[in-house]
Amino acid sequence: MQHEFSRTELLIGSRGLEKLRKSTIMILGIGGVGSFAVEALARAAVGHLILVDYDDICLTNINRQLHALHSTVGEAKVEVMKRRILEINPEANVETIKEFYSDKDADRMLGRKLDYVVDAIDTVSSKVSLVKECLHRKIPLISSMGAGNRLTAANYKVTDISKTSGDPLAKAVRKLSRKEGITKGLKVVSTTDLPLTPISSQADCTNNCICPSGDAHCAEKRQIPGSISFVTSVVGLLIAGEVVRDLLID
Repeated sequence: MQHEFSRTELLIGSRGLEKLRKSTIMILGIGGVGSFAVEALARAAVGHLILVDYDDICLTNINRQLHALHSTVGEAKVEVMKRRILEINPEANVETIKEFYSDKDADRMLGRKLDYVVDAIDTVSSKVSLVKECLHRKIPLISSMGAGNRLTAANYKVTDISKTSGDPLAKAVRKLSRKEGITKGLKVVSTTDLPLTPISSQADCTNNCICPSGDAHCAEKRQIPGSISFVTSVVGLLIAGEVVRDLLID
């Protein structure tokens, strides 16, 4: 009997499909990378998705984020993404947490059974905190490195943090991680391509980011990277693919 995941079942079988349906994945950061990762996971039949992001949708998100439309500007990213997921799979269990992740949230957010965590956060300190906590708790994790200021996605790949180069965000994560005693064992999606320099006249978010919702977090981002749809989406899809394959192998 055909169903919405029949084509996936042809690849992974009924047991594989059931395994994904029973999996719980937390995605932190529902932006250009995270929104595509979430949707790919939902369309792969992952049954329990936990979405973590404090931000509301901004007008400047429309160029690369799945949930961002003129009709959704000002709404919470996690809530719009939840509605979208349930249109894909009405049987999915979707939790939303409209918060920034920080050290103090580790026990509350990560102190549950999680089959995988996806890090699409854009703050280095929060990334490193999440890495430390997931490794300590033995929760499988994959982390997005830099996807901004790039115009090609061809060289992105899944690798270990210790093998990254040419990525300023990965460099910053490596530096802070070493202080936590972490030098390897973190799976990331990164590129060796050097980032481009954004046009300076468009780098100040307070002058160019029009947020009808009055998003305070957006207004605080004084230096923002340039971005484009076909780079952030590729990173998100690479992440989702790695998560699904790991879950099926485990």
